[in-house]
Amino acid sequence: MTMDEARAALSAIPMMAGFDGPLERLGGLTNLVYRAGDICLRIPGKGTEEYINRANEAVAAREAAKAGVSPDVLHVDPATGLLATRFVAAETMSPEKFKTRPGSPARAGQAFRKLHSSGAVFPFRFELFAMIDDYLKVLSTKDVALPAGYHDVVREAESVRAALAAHPIKLAACHCDPLCENFLDAGDRMWIVDWEYSGMNDPLWDLGDLSVEGKFDAAQDEELMRAYFGGEAKPAERGRIVIYKAMCDLLWTLWGLIQLANNNPVDDFRAYADDRFARCKALMETEEFSNYLAAVRLG
Repeated sequence: MTMDEARAALSAIPMMAGFDGPLERLGGLTNLVYRAGDICLRIPGKGTEEYINRANEAVAAREAAKAGVSPDVLHVDPATGLLATRFVAAETMSPEKFKTRPGSPARAGQAFRKLHSSGAVFPFRFELFAMIDDYLKVLSTKDVALPAGYHDVVREAESVRAALAAHPIKLAACHCDPLCENFLDAGDRMWIVDWEYSGMNDPLWDLGDLSVEGKFDAAQDEELMRAYFGGEAKPAERGRIVIYKAMCDLLWTLWGLIQLANNNPVDDFRAYADDRFARCKALMETEEFSNYLAAVRLG
């Protein structure tokens, strides 16, 4: 997309009509994101309409803003996905920054706790195994090969499904896609952005997924959990977080293959998918995983 096309999209927002200031391109894996003065503009990427419900996202973005964890929504078009939010002066996070910015895992944990305890209700139910099925259906129409053994691991994950179902946690409004780059660190607090995959979910998914995306070590995991729980996590809570580390890789493997099929140029999505699947399998084969699975079964 050219800057002229970005300006044309911006002009479709009534409050920004006639804006002639500079446009600054920001990050984004699947979408185009720009700063226009005090506004952050998000233009949906090609092919995202196949797997993103923009009407659900619009509700979630507004609810997250009300909960105080996401910037104010200034304009949203549920039909096109065009979104404008208040620009936040903060550091866009990365795995490296989560390691070098003191207290950042704790601030992320506090933001999650604020969101999960807010009482917000998102319209979508984020259900892991249903989403795997949905993504497999999308991929059945594409000329992209699954990693060898993918279906075998999905079958093995039935034991995970049973353990999680044995002691269900009350669902909460969750981000569900906590890439490090979806966190903006203002130093005294952490903002969370990008609500495309958000839904009602087991809240511990968010912690496990962030740990994977941020490549957290044991000390960072501990800092995240202590801030979230306000103290020591119980064995079953730790177990759910570890389980979700594997399961998020199992799911996002398929997401990566959809990006590959859609010719998304921002990353090597074949390597992305293969690496995530290998990491999922490696964790599921460990004794630690078996022990945590047992702890979740016990509740």
